Amino acid sequence: MIRGALLIALAALLWATTGIVAKFLFTGTALQPITLGFLRLVVALPFFWLLMRREQARLERASHGSMVPGSSLRSLTLKALLPLAALGLFQAFYQGSYLLAVDLTGAGIATLIALCLPPVLVAILAAPLLGEKPGMLTVLSLIAAIAGTAMLVLSDMDTSGTLRLAGIMMALLAASVYTGFTLTSRYSSAGTPVFTTAFICFFTAALILLPVVALSGGFEGLGSLELRHWLMVGYIGVVPTCIGYVSFFSGMRTTPATLSSIIVTLEPLFVALLAWVFLEEILGPIGIAGALILTVAVIVASRYGSKPASGPEETGAD
Repeated sequence: MIRGALLIALAALLWATTGIVAKFLFTGTALQPITLGFLRLVVALPFFWLLMRREQARLERASHGSMVPGSSLRSLTLKALLPLAALGLFQAFYQGSYLLAVDLTGAGIATLIALCLPPVLVAILAAPLLGEKPGMLTVLSLIAAIAGTAMLVLSDMDTSGTLRLAGIMMALLAASVYTGFTLTSRYSSAGTPVFTTAFICFFTAALILLPVVALSGGFEGLGSLELRHWLMVGYIGVVPTCIGYVSFFSGMRTTPATLSSIIVTLEPLFVALLAWVFLEEILGPIGIAGALILTVAVIVASRYGSKPASGPEETGAD
């Protein structure tokens, strides 16, 4: 479980770099956020395809040339395909609802709701849906993680904008969608190879976002991109998207959904640290205290996290 927790923490770190690079992109170009979300998927898809084919060949060699169920798109049953397509649907809706919440209310309150509410929802739903039973330390760590993240956001509350009901509702929708993504990825990753899961997830999300970008005029800003901007887009598509989400899916194989939802709350901490290093944004006393609380909460949760219930969905350590 420790290896899985570290992989999810790595994913949170890589995801955090997206906002830093994106800020440089948005400052110097007319690129829209929803367009960048679509482009990162387009860049990552060929890598996921190649990795999926390589994974399929490895599994076939391990099974002496016979096709392993679920190791390729052709061998997937409808029952196995539906949860994977649902991951793509969750991903596309999360990007849209979260970005809209940021636009209506500001990044601070939108991030607080969208990233801190899912651990609570997962903790509530993981027991009846996945059979996971969080211990007392896990519950306390979850509460501490939410408190620490809230303090990080509150430390920058003066830039978060005016609160509006519509924006809060969109942030709640983003939190609900992210909860569905976490629970579904835990369910589907137990029986489907990692790269097949990733490819179907992001291919579905790209198909959903394509008409949205086209109808909103998002492609019009591409003319303002120079070579260095395209390199930034490529970085976001390969490192945070491909490597980051593959690390997340790999970690989910041996990590309970409740614990994984706590670990990914490291992302706001990583964002704050990277912003301090690269953008010279300094945390105030509340933010520093929140960062320490969040770090301790994740360490405790990683050491004493809940165990998945025994059954066909439980997977062993790699």
